[in-house]
Order: sequence, then C-alpha cells, then structure tokens
Amino acid sequence: MLVVLANDLPPAVRGRMKLWFVEPRPNVFVSGVKDSVATTVVDYLYKHCPPESGLLIMRTINRPPGFEMRCIGPPRKPMIEVSGLQLIVETLKPDQNSRSCAGARQA
Repeated sequence: MLVVLANDLPPAVRGRMKLWFVEPRPNVFVSGVKDSVATTVVDYLYKHCPPESGLLIMRTINRPPGFEMRCIGPPRKPMIEVSGLQLIVETLKPDQNSRSCAGARQA
C-alpha cells in the first residue's frame, strides 16, 4: 500500500497521481499498487515535485516495522526514529473545554 499526503502538488503531477491513486480527501492519495510500481511512483514524485510540495510518503515494506515514511520538503511535524521505528512527533494542546477528573461529575 502507498499513501501520499501533499500540501501543494503541481497540476501535472496531480493528474498523474489520479491514474494510480484514489483521492478520498483533497491532497490525500491512497493506492494498493505492487512494490515495483510503488517504487516507480515514489521515484516519479522525487523527480517532479519541488520541496514546496510538502509530501509525506508512506508505504508498506517487507521488513519490520512493516512501513517506511519519506518526506519531500520540510515536514510540518518533525519525524524521529527510535530503534528503527519512524514516528511523527505530536504536541498535545490542552483542551479548554475539558475538565480534569477532579472537576468532572460522577454518574
């Protein structure tokens, strides 16, 4: 499986992507292409997308952890690697509407 998240794609690349992918939401592309085709698609994206495209490419691989992530351009959220596992760093913001457990009513 190959998943591509984009910030801004050139129109020609977007048209080619629609040949191989389903676009369930704007700039989210999902495909179940074979590994050899996935490699061709990733190579095409590296060749034709400027860094401003802001791509995050995720694909399945046959070794642990079972997936790999690559970026074209700087990602909005930093990526780190821990013991061979690629992770995206999330920062949690406190929700203004939520209450702590002490302030919540008990049913």
